[in-house]
Amino acid sequence: MELEDKVSRLKEIFKECVLCPRKCHVNRTKGELGYCRLPAKIVMNCVLAHHGEEPPLSGKNGAGTIFFSSCNLGCIYCQNYQISQSTAGRQLSVSQMAEVMLDLHRRGCHNVEPVTPTPQTPLIMEALLLARAQGLKIPFVYNCGGYENPEIVEMLAGMVEIYLPDFKYGLEEDGLAFSLAQGYPRFALDSLKEMVRQVGDDLEMENGVAKRGVIVRHLILPGKIENSKEVLRLIKKEISTSIPISLMSQYTPMAKVRHHPLLGRRISKDEYKQVLDFALKIGFKNLFIQEVNEYKLTPDFDRENPFN
Repeated sequence: MELEDKVSRLKEIFKECVLCPRKCHVNRTKGELGYCRLPAKIVMNCVLAHHGEEPPLSGKNGAGTIFFSSCNLGCIYCQNYQISQSTAGRQLSVSQMAEVMLDLHRRGCHNVEPVTPTPQTPLIMEALLLARAQGLKIPFVYNCGGYENPEIVEMLAGMVEIYLPDFKYGLEEDGLAFSLAQGYPRFALDSLKEMVRQVGDDLEMENGVAKRGVIVRHLILPGKIENSKEVLRLIKKEISTSIPISLMSQYTPMAKVRHHPLLGRRISKDEYKQVLDFALKIGFKNLFIQEVNEYKLTPDFDRENPFN
């Protein structure tokens, strides 16, 4: 199927929205709102050259990060809730969005990285094809929350060079308790399998910058070490230990959970070490280790990467 035909099919889904596993079945083209509360339009919060992403994404010039409003998860502890739990933002046409992407390219960013594109995927992909036709050459990074509809991910084949999904929950009960995301582990796994089918289970690098592949992010939550271990077990069992895993330590209790019995504190160094040691023990070697908001790489990952 031609890429333009895929985009046309994606846009039709707005009329009975099943872009994510919540499958709200609302007609967003007629103003009906589902869980994300977004219309069938592009709503952008902000755009910047991001120097704090994983080193192969940020490189020396930054990742071309585009923050989109709202989200299909709504995690109670969200570290980025001001954007992800609001529908406020600048409404852009497809041509305006394409120009944003091209401007990031002109500014020297190493990629175009939409953050939480899931509810707005059809028009973002239409803008991507337009930007490609106008000279966009840098990779497109699909940075999502992991709660994806695998059938939608399948339609992105040929358009996405790098997948950057979260894998938040290995335990069903935690996905329900913290994100009301029924079936999160299964949807995250099946979506990741499709991503790996498209781009492989590793990163292709050029001059220390990622050109194609996948990185799985996992935010370690306080008191939820078993959840983190189960995420790693599932990826090892059903996919591969070659997948680069970004173990994230920056959890901070936002106002909404400041008095939560589990989530009301930061994770300890020991909790982070337990998850890291477990990942190494069961065979993961391509790990991004986050220390004081800076990333370090395990030696096996080094290959041609200058960021150690």
